[in-house]
Amino acid sequence: MDLLRTVAQAWKVPEMRKKMLFTLVMLVIFRIGSNVPVPGINRATLLNMFTGDKGLFDLFDLFSGGAFSNFTIFALSITPYITASIIVQLLTVAFPYFERLAKEGTAGRKKMAQITRYMTVGLGLIQAFGLTVGLFRRAVVDQSAFSFAVIILVLTAGTAFLMWLGEQINENGIGNGISLIIFAGIVARIPSGLRSIWTKYSDGNISIISIALFALFAIVVIVGIIAVQQGTRRIPVQYAKRVVGRKMYGGQSTHIPLKVNQAGVIPVIFALSLLQFPLTITYFFQKSGFTEFVTKWLSPAGMPGVWVYGTLNVVLIIFFTYFYTAVTFNPLEVASNMKANGGFIPGIRPGRATVDYLQKVMTRISLVGAIFLAVVATLPTLLSHLTSLDIRFGGTSLLIAIGVALETMKQLENQMVMRNYKGFLK
Repeated sequence: MDLLRTVAQAWKVPEMRKKMLFTLVMLVIFRIGSNVPVPGINRATLLNMFTGDKGLFDLFDLFSGGAFSNFTIFALSITPYITASIIVQLLTVAFPYFERLAKEGTAGRKKMAQITRYMTVGLGLIQAFGLTVGLFRRAVVDQSAFSFAVIILVLTAGTAFLMWLGEQINENGIGNGISLIIFAGIVARIPSGLRSIWTKYSDGNISIISIALFALFAIVVIVGIIAVQQGTRRIPVQYAKRVVGRKMYGGQSTHIPLKVNQAGVIPVIFALSLLQFPLTITYFFQKSGFTEFVTKWLSPAGMPGVWVYGTLNVVLIIFFTYFYTAVTFNPLEVASNMKANGGFIPGIRPGRATVDYLQKVMTRISLVGAIFLAVVATLPTLLSHLTSLDIRFGGTSLLIAIGVALETMKQLENQMVMRNYKGFLK
């Protein structure tokens, strides 16, 4: 109810309504483009290629909302952008130049964003080449170099356009543009997913008990996601009393809310992007020993690959949870601001002791969030091999969809608060 009330209140404000409509239009454009086929493709051949269990490529369809298997202009989705973002973030740790950029404020962030854009286009060209010349080669009608070049450029342009759409949402809309594009793709696949479950039930391939268990799992996961995403550890803060002139200031108590899952759904998205990498290489080596190795050992559809994939997924999610938390939460900055305003944590000395305490608390609660993300994202993949119900990426889809929705609503609330605060000052 609070969520609906927030949306309703925001809709009444012309400025907020304009932002919400802008975001919606951008996402509609994304869905329209996801159904525009790449030129020069034989649709019948393409359909035959993906008849039955797609296995390996369900992971790519998760990000693209079905655009990958239909080989549309957005087949690459924003995967190259996510990969480029991961690389740039890791470079800030490995190379002093990028570390300096990260600390230079707005100018540094703009430079890093520009580098990410160039890297996205480069990665897009490589992946588009692999898709066109490798995986989808049989579906290309004209096997000339010119035809391949056109398709490669169209796919790369599609990714660049999605990157631009995401940035436009960031600047003129509500929420994180890239996350919302992934969210829209996941939501768009819900009807086909439900239809697939109904078809399997009608054919007798799955039982009503399996469906009931899946529904129960989905409800538990949704409740868990909301609880973890909204969960915080409150650190008490006391402000010392001070006299300025004839007035006394301070003396009040407040708290610092440390989120259990500070990183949000970013670790899940980053982990999936990296796990796509070996699958991406298989574009270039169709029907080779390498492809067979990846399918068997690194694919969620292979055996024992499902266990290797699950293990890697858990490790990467935990790693990126701590990595991204370190990027977004700076205990030194929090402690310095607290000290500058006369605040302190009861029982903890200001300065280095406060920094260490905040770091220790955040490390502990982040472990809870990381384990939760890893279990929800990985458990359905393992359960799919124990039942006939294909829910390989059900947990991941729920994590991203619910997580992005909650984060977007939070941003909407924050913008409403800031607007009311500015109005009060006027």
